[in-house]
Amino acid sequence: MDGIPSIIFLFCNMLLLTRYGSSYPLCTDLRSPFIPKSPLAFCQYNGSVCCNSTEDVKLQKQFKSLNVSGYGCASLLKSTLCSRCDPFSAELYRIASAPRVVPVLCNSTVSANSSQSQLAATDFCSKVWDECHNLSISNSPFAIDKGGSVVNSSSNLTELWESKGAFCNEFGGASDDGSVCFDGGPVSLNSSESPSLPGGICLEKIANGSYLNMVAHPDGSNRVFLANQQGKIWLATVPAEGSGETLGIDESNPFLDLTDEVYYDTELGMMGIAFHPNFQQNGRFFASFNCDKVKWPECAGRCSCNSEMGCDPSKLPPENGAQPCQYHSIIAEFSANGTSSQPSLVKI
Repeated sequence: MDGIPSIIFLFCNMLLLTRYGSSYPLCTDLRSPFIPKSPLAFCQYNGSVCCNSTEDVKLQKQFKSLNVSGYGCASLLKSTLCSRCDPFSAELYRIASAPRVVPVLCNSTVSANSSQSQLAATDFCSKVWDECHNLSISNSPFAIDKGGSVVNSSSNLTELWESKGAFCNEFGGASDDGSVCFDGGPVSLNSSESPSLPGGICLEKIANGSYLNMVAHPDGSNRVFLANQQGKIWLATVPAEGSGETLGIDESNPFLDLTDEVYYDTELGMMGIAFHPNFQQNGRFFASFNCDKVKWPECAGRCSCNSEMGCDPSKLPPENGAQPCQYHSIIAEFSANGTSSQPSLVKI
């Protein structure tokens, strides 16, 4: 770990797709589109895509689970589900904002400045409503709003959404300067323009130090948690972009010191830290590390030599000075306790 001489802060502004004029293909999992080993059998996408054959089969199973009787509605729902395979799916699903179950459905004309083909002027959202609102749709993707919450368990759109306007207000959107929308088929750019790659990535050095982990504070602020291999965790402040300032950290005052519990050598030590989604309310967080039960009695884990394997650790000889099952890899839970109503601000 000594080979990590400094922290470099990545500013990926050019990768955030803030303007479609400079956008490029990107999948919802932040991968680049790829050529699948075998053509997709269910979703009608060719060339570079965001689905492999396994994901294609999953989408087919999801479509069958909808159990839609009307052909017109079924065709629209199939194309909507398959938009996951579109090379521009990251924009269709607005991954930079709240997670979506379905893509943004086109519901207005294309902006004059949009890079998306004029085919997107189709009011696809209205098409979906007109074809599907009176039909039963099992496991409907439209029963979940764009915030990820289940509206209700009904399978009928008219029971989920009171009108076409309400439906398209939730799932629709226009193709404008900053985004694209789903018009029923693969995203098509204006023929005069081809996708452009980002000009580069800006790197800014903000600190020296050999830190193993960096995790953003769950409160969404400019604070981060840093951990080293020896077992210390610090709460640090990341400077504003381009400010020229350095990382705000007091290494003499760690947020948590686990060096007495962590067994550290060249390949072992602290492995990772994670925070509960409700950390601000419950103060719960977790640390994964190696430990030595001789030095720390609470170190315990499942030994690979056990009765189920017909193995007795007490009968095994020491190896390189270590007793059998002396070292373990564990995940320990901690709490930022105290009387404050904001445990995220309380020290251990």
